Amino acid sequence: MKDSYRRRDFLTTLWVGASAFSFSSFSQFCKTPSARKGLPNIVVIFTDDQGYADVGCYGAKGFETPNIDRMAAEGIRFTSFYVSQAVCSASRVSLLTGCYPNRVSILGALNPQAKIGLSPEEETIAEVLKKKGYACGIFGKWHLGIHREFLPLQHGFDEYLGLPYSNDMWPIGYDGTPAPEDHNKARHPFLPLIDGNDTVAVLRTMKEQDTLTTRYTRRAVQFIERNKDRPFFLYVPHTMVHVPLGVSDKFRGKSEQGMYGDVMMEIDWSVGEILKTLKKNGLENNTLIVYTSDNGPWLNFGNHAGSALPFREGKGTSWEGGVRVPCIMRWPGHITEGSVCDKMASTLDLLPTFAAISGAPLPKHKIDGVNILSLLEGDTRANPRDHLFYYYGKQLQCVRQGKWKLHFPHGYRSYQGVEPGMDGLAGPYARGKTGLELYDLENDIGEKINVADKFPEVVKRLQALGEKAREELGDRKRKGKGVRPCGRVNE
Repeated sequence: MKDSYRRRDFLTTLWVGASAFSFSSFSQFCKTPSARKGLPNIVVIFTDDQGYADVGCYGAKGFETPNIDRMAAEGIRFTSFYVSQAVCSASRVSLLTGCYPNRVSILGALNPQAKIGLSPEEETIAEVLKKKGYACGIFGKWHLGIHREFLPLQHGFDEYLGLPYSNDMWPIGYDGTPAPEDHNKARHPFLPLIDGNDTVAVLRTMKEQDTLTTRYTRRAVQFIERNKDRPFFLYVPHTMVHVPLGVSDKFRGKSEQGMYGDVMMEIDWSVGEILKTLKKNGLENNTLIVYTSDNGPWLNFGNHAGSALPFREGKGTSWEGGVRVPCIMRWPGHITEGSVCDKMASTLDLLPTFAAISGAPLPKHKIDGVNILSLLEGDTRANPRDHLFYYYGKQLQCVRQGKWKLHFPHGYRSYQGVEPGMDGLAGPYARGKTGLELYDLENDIGEKINVADKFPEVVKRLQALGEKAREELGDRKRKGKGVRPCGRVNE
């Protein structure tokens, strides 16, 4: 008797609840799992070697980026956004794992002969979001290991199309001719284009690189179309604007700046295609889009490199021009239009922020990122990132806290005082050396005036922070207690 009453009460409750909204509303509700779960889509667009000043709203000259600028007008623009190291693989592993590269033992730029890669023990953004039912796709440059066990499909992604490493890691010189036999490039194979886990094409000429931005964009659009009825994470790490530059005929010769400007205009077009596809499918108001770069510009390539102004130096250094990058985020209804944030934030912080947004648990291993959702939501009192460590390779080179940045003594490659190359050819590096130097980034953004002797208490405080980093993450020959091994090929 009790069971029959329970069944009747359940049916009555179901009928009353269903009558509260129309059949059409109910049908639409059932067709959109992302709306049903309240989960936003997440898109990360990650360029390569793009300078801070290479977007219109950051001061680009000689070319326009209307779609990226539109993102800024409709979202938030960060002015103190950082990568973890100013080099390819190290920077990318931090974005995907929320860890300093030293913690996960992926440093530098892995070449085609590398026997290491991202450890299967580490959790990526894709693996975190998969726990909440996200479809995950990557279309572009991976650079976290060439062997099958290191490729994206083994790290949480459902789809992958792209190059496994940088587009200059092939047996072709920057002038387009075969590399000399005694050059390290001569050891490299031609560029494999990988779909899933399989090589589907081999790029042998500069002309074939012209197709990459369009290829990635086409697949990104198709991914959105296929997954429009479920939450998705789309990661588009462009090969460009890393040299050698490649651009399609539809943008070649279109900018006043030259080929670099042409390539940036095509990347902006790619952003526009993604925005257009989101709007077409009714997803633009339920999608967080992040646009940023993996490090600063490779300045000794002259007119084939971008601009880091107003900062000092560029790629491969721990001066602001190497590690501070443009970052724009757009999420209608959550981010106030036209916002500008000068609080410190980093690619390290994307994973914990996405986890907070989706309700996914954080990785079981310790990470270094912090949740910056409060900054996106415009909380002017929030300051989630207290400090940032600047490593290059295994060496701790700087630490920043608030407006203060302390350089520890180190040597570095420099672009100052030497003539850059032109039209795709590299110029020489200079060598720089810094002592224990303190800079006030609020009043000296170009890091020109060392004020260490005026603020010894600040130097002491930042030295203590640096020692904490060394204990946890190491420093050159010193091993940190929090360092975990990378993946290695079993041979």
